[in-house]
Amino acid sequence: MKLSSKILIALALGVAAGLILNLAAPSIFPEVDKFFLKPVGTIFLNLIKMLVVPIVFFSIVLGTAGLGDPKKLGRIGAKTIGYFLGTTTLAIIIGIALALTFKPGDVGTFDTSGAEFKAEEAPPVSETLLNMIPVNPVQAMTEGNMLQIIVFSIFVGFALTMLGSKTKGILDLVEQGNDIMMFLVNLVMRFAPYGAFALIASAVGGQGIPALKAMGLYMGIVIAALVIHSIVTYGGSIALFARKSPIWFFKGFAPAMSVAFSTSSSNATLPVSMKTAQDNLDVPEPISGFVQPLGATVNMDGTAIMQGVATIFIAQVYDQNLTMVQLLTVVLTAVLASIGTAGVPGVGLIMLAMVLNSVGLPVEGIALILGVDRLLDMMRTAVNITGDAACAVIVAKTEEKHGVIETPKIKSAMNE
Repeated sequence: MKLSSKILIALALGVAAGLILNLAAPSIFPEVDKFFLKPVGTIFLNLIKMLVVPIVFFSIVLGTAGLGDPKKLGRIGAKTIGYFLGTTTLAIIIGIALALTFKPGDVGTFDTSGAEFKAEEAPPVSETLLNMIPVNPVQAMTEGNMLQIIVFSIFVGFALTMLGSKTKGILDLVEQGNDIMMFLVNLVMRFAPYGAFALIASAVGGQGIPALKAMGLYMGIVIAALVIHSIVTYGGSIALFARKSPIWFFKGFAPAMSVAFSTSSSNATLPVSMKTAQDNLDVPEPISGFVQPLGATVNMDGTAIMQGVATIFIAQVYDQNLTMVQLLTVVLTAVLASIGTAGVPGVGLIMLAMVLNSVGLPVEGIALILGVDRLLDMMRTAVNITGDAACAVIVAKTEEKHGVIETPKIKSAMNE
């Protein structure tokens, strides 16, 4: 049985187990969650997170060195950022349009008297841009500061390119380090079905049917927007720009999407998503190593959809009508926030607080969606990394005419 099939079966069994525990044995769920589900899920997450920093460093150094000419790097960077900004804008527009059409905040009665939420303050965009250059690269790696790691890795890759044969030994060492990381990804992925089962069972068992029913329409609209964005925006761009079948794309990238769904973390899923894009979607390592780590840090289409729907939902609950200017402000703020708050813990809710503040809506309304946000976070993470992979496929296809892209060298040891 393929690994992706095992993970999907594990996810289905996890949902069933979570619901059974929540409905039939709610008294023992906390103990099962504490002593079994959370430990197994945490072990899986930690195994993947263990690989994130070294694999980002190795892959971006190799990617930058593989691209060679700074003009190529600039061209690929411009395409990548342009695609991310464009799809993020479309994502939030889709979310707002569906929320305005179906009005989830006007259905049912929501108690806002006890709603409280205190969001961490996000740094301004200017501060984020200034902090991209690490004062201490080792500290950046220790803290897992992805933007700083990416910038430092680009500098190292550029230096290896300029120095040429003088640093061939270092380049060989980096390539060998990347091979080691890819081998470990294959090794860790053998544990993925068990980790996926534990993570989804813990999430579903902790939510329960009442929470899902109360927020059913809100959840339905967010999920519908995520599906529409994935099929129309990503599938359409794959067909239009990469001249590939969207079915081929989604089928090939399904293993990474299932892991993202269970982990709820784009960064944690990065080793798997890069491996899947290289092996199943034929994305060359230099492109994958540059585009996908950058996307995991700044590209948040799924989160943008949540912000659009949640903003309209909270406005409807508090009976406040947003003008066209305010709606445009929501779109602009969300797009800028997707870059400005990169790397901040709890980034989705911090970004939503920024959006609500920009149009004068009460931040306390975020408390209304916290109950179901864990499950939705799983789905939007899967969408986020799918956008990164779509961008990588499109960039690779459009770069073929320049004659600088080679086919991937590293193939999965499991497939072999």
